[in-house]
Amino acid sequence: MAEAKSNKKVLVAYFSASGVTAGVADKLSKAIGADLFEIKPAQPYTNADLDWTNKKSRSSVEMDDRSSRPAIANKVTDMSKYDVIFVGFPIWWYREPSIIDTFMESYDFSGKQVIPFATSGGSGMGDSGSIMQKLAPKAKVDNGKRFSSGVSEKDLKTWASKWL
Repeated sequence: MAEAKSNKKVLVAYFSASGVTAGVADKLSKAIGADLFEIKPAQPYTNADLDWTNKKSRSSVEMDDRSSRPAIANKVTDMSKYDVIFVGFPIWWYREPSIIDTFMESYDFSGKQVIPFATSGGSGMGDSGSIMQKLAPKAKVDNGKRFSSGVSEKDLKTWASKWL
C-alpha cells in the first residue's frame, strides 16, 4: 500500500481507451507514491466502438445517453482505505466517459477527496467535475485538470501536492 508524505492513502484510478491516459496515470502514481488501478470495461472497446464520427458506434451511443452505465470488469478491493482518489480519463464529447459515471456510482466516496484528471487533444474538462460531484455527493470533487501525454512526473507531482 503506497502512502504519500502526508500519510494520506492515495489511489490513482483511470480509464484509458488508447493508452494515453494510462501513461499519464502511471506517471502520476509514481510521482506521488500512490496505488494504481485501471478501470477496465467488462466489454473492451474496439476501434469501431471508439469511432466518434459514427453516431451508432458504442461510444457515441453511450455518450448520447446520460443514463448509460457501461459495466466495469474489476473492482477496487478496499476503497475505504483511501483518503484521496485521482480519477483519470480521456475527454469524450467534452466530458468524462460514461464508464467513469459507473465508477463514481460504484463506491462510497463519503468524506473523500476526488480529483479528476484527463487527457485530450484539445478539449478542456467541461462539466466533468460537477457531474462527478453529483454522482458522489458526499465526496469533495475538484474540477480537475487536463494534461497532454507529454506531461512530466515533476509537473504532475507539483499539481497533485495540494491534495496530499
